[in-house]
Amino acid sequence: MSSHLEIYDLSLRKTGEELCGDKVKTYSNSEKTIIVLSDGLGSGVKANILATMTSEIIVKMLSEDIPLEEVINTIISTLPMCKIRKIAYATFTILEINNKTYRYKVVNFDNPKVFVFKKNKLITVEREAKQFFDKKINVFENNLEEGDFIGMISDGVMYAGLGSAFNFGWGWESISQFIFDILNKNSGASISAQEIIYQAIARTHKLYGGVIGDDATFAGVMLRKKNSIMIFTGPPLNQNDDDKIVKRLLDFNGRKIICGGTTGNIAARYLNAEPEVIISTMTRETPPIAKLDKIDLVTEGILTMTKTLDYLREFKTDLLSLSKQGNNGAVMLAKEIISADSIQFIVGQKINEYYQNPGLPSQISIRKNLIKEFAQFLLEIKKDVSIEYC
Repeated sequence: MSSHLEIYDLSLRKTGEELCGDKVKTYSNSEKTIIVLSDGLGSGVKANILATMTSEIIVKMLSEDIPLEEVINTIISTLPMCKIRKIAYATFTILEINNKTYRYKVVNFDNPKVFVFKKNKLITVEREAKQFFDKKINVFENNLEEGDFIGMISDGVMYAGLGSAFNFGWGWESISQFIFDILNKNSGASISAQEIIYQAIARTHKLYGGVIGDDATFAGVMLRKKNSIMIFTGPPLNQNDDDKIVKRLLDFNGRKIICGGTTGNIAARYLNAEPEVIISTMTRETPPIAKLDKIDLVTEGILTMTKTLDYLREFKTDLLSLSKQGNNGAVMLAKEIISADSIQFIVGQKINEYYQNPGLPSQISIRKNLIKEFAQFLLEIKKDVSIEYC
């Protein structure tokens, strides 16, 4: 299973503002990956414009191989300064990674220090302070190895809980301990950048008591093994292929998912097991899930998958917002898909006459068309997708 460079970010915008004053911009080609987190001074529209402008300029110049010194000089010399507070209108952190050697460079201007974890432990890095137009820029380089995590935050995360839960806010040291605890909570268990960031932003939200005092953003990168899932949905055209497909699913090196009552029964018959229906997961829009030995998730088919696609289109990779939708099969399936880097569909083509009923809601597509819609969306959010019909 090949290594995967996972990039993920989540933001909370200040309560009462329509736009977040932080901006994360990413760029990747075969040679390098660039991630920029910029924090505009203040909040709202003005901060958003300044942060967006800063991150766009940095990514554009670095993607065109303009030397880093020239990029920094351009940004520092063009950024306006707050006349009262004598600070820049936008701060930034740059993470540039060589996609072949995984050598990386971090450039930090007035944002909180970057978190670097190796082998699940926080490490101290040798930062070099460079001067650009009398502004101090911290720079350091290192090698990214499998399991390493690099985290970047805006100060809205660090100062969460200021004056309520904590006198001086959450604090850099406490956040680093929080990350350490997540990485080490299950010895030997794999964790993703997405999970770290989701939990940290959820904690940030809680520390603010739901009333966000400042834009808060967490962006991170982890080099890890690729997460793959296989989704088996719909009975094969030839019933003699049932056992062969189930065996392929069971032998798959990744998460195993079944969507469809008939498909679930095919697997249950092969396993000589009885699916356990979890009634508490049933909603008006989605039937309940079932538990089946050796299968990670079993849902109903067309209704659940249609709702899952709706969730994905609405929330994309935002686990924080998705989790607020409840505990049902569509949410669970959406979370599995968001957490995966590679999704392989095994699609049975046997027609279920129930779904040809003209009395059913018009938005319910037959399975084959629905899978094509899934694939199109997942490619848009940079997932690896394959479809095999049987």
